[in-house]
Amino acid sequence: MSIRMMKTLDALIGRLIVSLLVSPARRGIPADILSILLIRPGGIGDAVLLAPAIHSIRNNYPLVRITILAERRNAGVFPLVPEVDEVLCYDRPLEFYLALSGRYDIVIDTEQWHRLSAVVARIVRAPVKIGFDSNERRRMFTHTLPYSHEEYEAVSFATLLLPLKSGGWGGELTAQFLYIPAAASEKAAVLLRSLNGNKFVAIFPGASIVERRWGADRFGQISVRLVEAGFKVVVVGGREDREDGDVIAGAEGGLNLAGITNLAETAAVIALSTLLISGDSGVLHLAVGLDIPTVSLFGPGIAAKWAPRGEKHVVLNQNLSCSPCTRFGSTSPCPEDARCMKEITAGQVMAAAVGFLK
Repeated sequence: MSIRMMKTLDALIGRLIVSLLVSPARRGIPADILSILLIRPGGIGDAVLLAPAIHSIRNNYPLVRITILAERRNAGVFPLVPEVDEVLCYDRPLEFYLALSGRYDIVIDTEQWHRLSAVVARIVRAPVKIGFDSNERRRMFTHTLPYSHEEYEAVSFATLLLPLKSGGWGGELTAQFLYIPAAASEKAAVLLRSLNGNKFVAIFPGASIVERRWGADRFGQISVRLVEAGFKVVVVGGREDREDGDVIAGAEGGLNLAGITNLAETAAVIALSTLLISGDSGVLHLAVGLDIPTVSLFGPGIAAKWAPRGEKHVVLNQNLSCSPCTRFGSTSPCPEDARCMKEITAGQVMAAAVGFLK
């Protein structure tokens, strides 16, 4: 089922079901928390930025069993989070049934807006149900927390943990919060063997929304300049990025791995890079979680919520009056042909990259 169809069903069916279900009775937080179900539908970026909150749960409740209910398109993130005990997908019927038939002390719905995940949280057998109060979905929870568009998403997820600990819970970010499985590291080493140990810059040209794409030709200009500066270039991404990758890696010294690696292997390649250059994407957050420097290109997306933070990250944003234009994961077709992205120049990107490469 397409993402657009899922959103349509949520708006129609989700709103109806939420209105029919009885709100759960308010319960206190159990003294001993031994099992938590975290619901995380959506894309890769949301799943990555949930990892610091998962670390916080394990640090404060060492004996807790953490189960994730995700979907196939983002489930590959959670093998990079060692605290996760089990990953189930709601778009795999048997696994969805296992999630619904389980018993948990706490269920936390980390979805920001859509209602069907809140319905799942309401149905799951758990005395405490926590979620964002962003619309009528708030009726499905025993504890609700506010959601802000101007707060870094990892911090928003940490907010959902506040009911679990008296005195508040900051969910501070560590420098690295994703970790590469051994098999993925070994595969990355094999794929990069042709570089003979030379330093390289990773480039991810893709995006889930066409308005967030900068374009293969522009990334190709960056690739040529990087090679001239003595660096190798490795393109990462999915099968849909393969053709763009051929354009970008066309210069001598370029390697196109788009469509060849799974998510963990892509992360392993990025972990060996000197720098990642990317648009506003889930792959960008992989680099952040691995403590790899980034140069990112923002326009339609909300930089305050999604852009990487810290000295290792440069965010390029033209800050046009019409941007950002994304709300709750939805971006309307741009009447100006994504001018906010097209006005970012190759010179700006290269200048930011050189600042790290020196």
